[in-house]
Amino acid sequence: MPQQIEASQLAATRIAPYIITTPAQRMRHISQACHADVWMKQEYLQHTGSFKLRGALNAVLSLDAHQRARGVVAASSGNHGAAVAYACQIANCRATIFVPEQAAPVKIAAMRDLGAEVRLVGNDSVISEAAARDYAHTHQLPYISPYNDEIIMAGQSTLALEILKQIPMLNTVIIAVGGGGLIGGMAAVLKAHNPQMLIIGAQPTNSAVMVESLRAGHIVDIPSDDTISDGTVGGIELDSVTFAQYQQYVDMTVLVSEREIVTAMRDYINRHHHLIEGAAGVALAATTKLGAFLRGKVVAVIGCGAGIGVERLCAVMHEHH
Repeated sequence: MPQQIEASQLAATRIAPYIITTPAQRMRHISQACHADVWMKQEYLQHTGSFKLRGALNAVLSLDAHQRARGVVAASSGNHGAAVAYACQIANCRATIFVPEQAAPVKIAAMRDLGAEVRLVGNDSVISEAAARDYAHTHQLPYISPYNDEIIMAGQSTLALEILKQIPMLNTVIIAVGGGGLIGGMAAVLKAHNPQMLIIGAQPTNSAVMVESLRAGHIVDIPSDDTISDGTVGGIELDSVTFAQYQQYVDMTVLVSEREIVTAMRDYINRHHHLIEGAAGVALAATTKLGAFLRGKVVAVIGCGAGIGVERLCAVMHEHH
């Protein structure tokens, strides 16, 4: 058995008591438009509102009693922080989370509600990640990366095991890309299961760090413009394990505009009466944009999170076209 699948199954067993198997729902409207069989994996219904709980639980539950007793350190613009805080509640250990100053207030509040100590540092996730690593190193505490870690990726990849069971004929998966932990982890498992599986990354044009890095052949440090997809924004650590995975397993990447993301979010919220955040809107927008390219395929769109605050939601719902 390939080691990716083994690591994924081990993670699935470890986290199973604490997570929800989230539903996969067929999206008739988009299926008809694309002449394909398109499903939404509703991972935004997960505890803490995103897939990040899978990786965080896998990492925290892997720690020994001595490490748990001292607490952990993480860096996050939101979903990963809430996930680590939640995992630490289950494991009964302290969480200190470094967050960029412009992080969504609703996400900072969620971390504090879950008992984490939040420290605001810098104006980009790469800066807060570096500060968190330094703090963890100085105090000799475990650092739980949002994406740059095999054990995190193994946790995120459990989502792939779930969709393979839920959508047996699956042959195409569309996933929003930030640091690449979700797509890297899932793609390794999906390709091990079926080498013909088509893996498509989706990224906002305004924050296309992974796309530009692929073009350059190495991780590049470029500024990100403002995007509604705060879950995918910011730089990627230069030594990130996710980059090689992306190069190896991801077949294509689609860029979407802010208007396309907002339209996709509005349409989904309107039709399905579920809140999704910008990153899930990115994957949906890419699906619509691909259109006829998806003809005849069985497609899973990963609805990665629901972390959107009321102010931002109102802006999305009122934006004029």
